[in-house]
Amino acid sequence: MVRTEQELAALCVALIGGTASLSSAERTLAKASAAAALAEGQLADAQQQISNGGDPLGDAFTRIRTPDARRVAGAVYTPQAIIRSMMTWLAAQAVPARIVDPGAGSGRFILSAGEAFPSAQLVAVETDPLAALMLRANLAVRGWSDRATVLVKDYRAVKLPRCAGVTAFIGNPPYVRHHGIGEEWKAWYASTFAKLGIKASALAGLHLHFFLQTRQLAMPGDIGAFVTSAEWMDVNYGSALRRLLISELGGLALHVLEPKVEAFPGTATTAAITCFRMGETEQPVRVRAVGEVAELNGLTKGIDVPRGQLLSAPRWSVIVRPSAPSAEGEVELGELFRVHRGQVTGANGIWIAGDHTAGLPDSVKMPAVTKAKDLLQAGAHLGSADALRRVIDLPADLDGFSVADRKRITAFLEWARRQGAHSGYIAQHRKAWWSVGLKAPAPILCTYMARRAPQFTLNACDARHINVVHGLYPRAPLPEAAMGRLVAWLNKNVSTGHGRTYAGGLTKFEPKEVERLRIPSLETLLA
Repeated sequence: MVRTEQELAALCVALIGGTASLSSAERTLAKASAAAALAEGQLADAQQQISNGGDPLGDAFTRIRTPDARRVAGAVYTPQAIIRSMMTWLAAQAVPARIVDPGAGSGRFILSAGEAFPSAQLVAVETDPLAALMLRANLAVRGWSDRATVLVKDYRAVKLPRCAGVTAFIGNPPYVRHHGIGEEWKAWYASTFAKLGIKASALAGLHLHFFLQTRQLAMPGDIGAFVTSAEWMDVNYGSALRRLLISELGGLALHVLEPKVEAFPGTATTAAITCFRMGETEQPVRVRAVGEVAELNGLTKGIDVPRGQLLSAPRWSVIVRPSAPSAEGEVELGELFRVHRGQVTGANGIWIAGDHTAGLPDSVKMPAVTKAKDLLQAGAHLGSADALRRVIDLPADLDGFSVADRKRITAFLEWARRQGAHSGYIAQHRKAWWSVGLKAPAPILCTYMARRAPQFTLNACDARHINVVHGLYPRAPLPEAAMGRLVAWLNKNVSTGHGRTYAGGLTKFEPKEVERLRIPSLETLLA
């Protein structure tokens, strides 16, 4: 069994049969692994498994490199059952002359495409030199090195020569959050979208960059299918991709897999398979929710949704998974409550009380829920604010304080200004940069992002809250008994399936998603 990356690289080089065809990064890796010895029979065993359609190299890679290390580069490998369904859909659309996999890994997609389309040229793009070695080794054993081009570079920098026939783009673009994307690529993303007349957010993850680059490379009539995290369907920064699919990239179908399908092994996430044909602007988009891998069935089923309906929808998950009509005795939570995320401080290190705020009057130190753990530890009832931290909430007008308090506040604000608290985006958009403006206490609070269902908590001590939790505000006065029973009902009946699960396994509930939860009517709660 291969135990280290050096042994894996050495095995790959042996399978390739040398280093002549390698990129400089791959040669460096090959040279570093030259001393690694292969066990007797290891080479023949790997050749046999690859010839039989297996991926022993990719399997070894996912064992050796930890999930956390792979997550940094978005290296999550796709199960064969999903690949087969995507390939079946592709074969039903055209016989491509060229297949492009923008994030090839060990080559699972490109190898399946090579089998399905024996005359197609294969182009695989991969930034990780070890993954590129695995890919080349797999191609060499299959005897496909001559029909394949392996590009060890960033997909966003790739140029493709013109192709006489249809090019098909297929794969699992890497999931990397915007924090891991360089500023130059964020600028590329925004400016490239701007050329298409679409406003794009720098908060987009790397997989959205891959859709955009595919639009840059594709010619009218080219086709493709990508499997990605589904969060772009609903979040604000996904709006650019939603427009791109309707007006530019030619979205044809959207198949949303529930987290239990485990599209990405070891990572609970809501995944989506997006199918497109460059230039399509008229055909409706086929959408559906998928509960089991076996239901994928070549990506043919679903309901047809007019493109205009999708273009005008602020979120797409409600179209793919529309809410069932409320049963008798049920209402949507939003009929009784408005749900608001807590206030953004803009700089928790400044505005959450600590030693630096010791001189400020207690009247401006508001007990507040400042982390989700506050509610998780309290459970269904937050009866005391003693354990909560304080948030500094100064009014915009400071003239009402005594001379002594005003002096202490001025000293604090001078210190905060030296820390840059006045220059942040949030501070610059306040009436006064020093006034956080906490919302009034919400009778019910709830967590909204965790690897578990939300915690709903009765706020019996009138604590404030910042943007780590949501506040539920009654639209009209409600009996205290009703709110207590509602909290108990919500904690028992709301599951992660009511929200959206992101790559990494976090389930998130936006305010509107909480408002759409179906709950017993007020009469039922009080019965």
